[in-house]
Amino acid sequence: MTNKTAALRYARALLDVAVKEKADLEQIERDLAEFVDLLRAYPALEKVLLNPAVPVTRKRQAVEDLMARAKFSPILSKLLVMLAERDRLVLLPDMLAAYRDRLMDYRHVARAEVTTASPLDAKHVQAIQAGLATATGRTVTVTTKVDPSIIGGIVARIGSTVYDASIAHQLDRMKERLENA
Repeated sequence: MTNKTAALRYARALLDVAVKEKADLEQIERDLAEFVDLLRAYPALEKVLLNPAVPVTRKRQAVEDLMARAKFSPILSKLLVMLAERDRLVLLPDMLAAYRDRLMDYRHVARAEVTTASPLDAKHVQAIQAGLATATGRTVTVTTKVDPSIIGGIVARIGSTVYDASIAHQLDRMKERLENA
């Protein structure tokens, strides 16, 4: 099993338990992000907790001490201690990303990446966001990107679905039709 697969399973379990226990899902996300940031901010701590040569009992004790001071939610605290016991703390960055994705899915929110040839103003972003929300039946959060190579129009990506209304795409299709005719 790859690390991403394992991280996805732990994230799914964390969300399932948090929903069942009626915990604050966003607080768990913030706490998990805070722990990941803590490891990044203190490379020595990260090195100790992720080093396979360090005994698991020391890692577990270190995480328990951190949990006592940090006052994280009990659900997350138990998971972090369990990950330390299993020497799986290396999964945390992937687990955070997977938890965020699962939480957005649980809240029926989709992320869209919108690419245009020139920057968009807030009014146009809101209009695109509303159109994508109608198309997907979900709340949509939009991140914008500028790529002059599309010439004009818009390319929107939501997950694996691409809505390509760019001029470059239209020209490519026209070229294909002319070559086939």
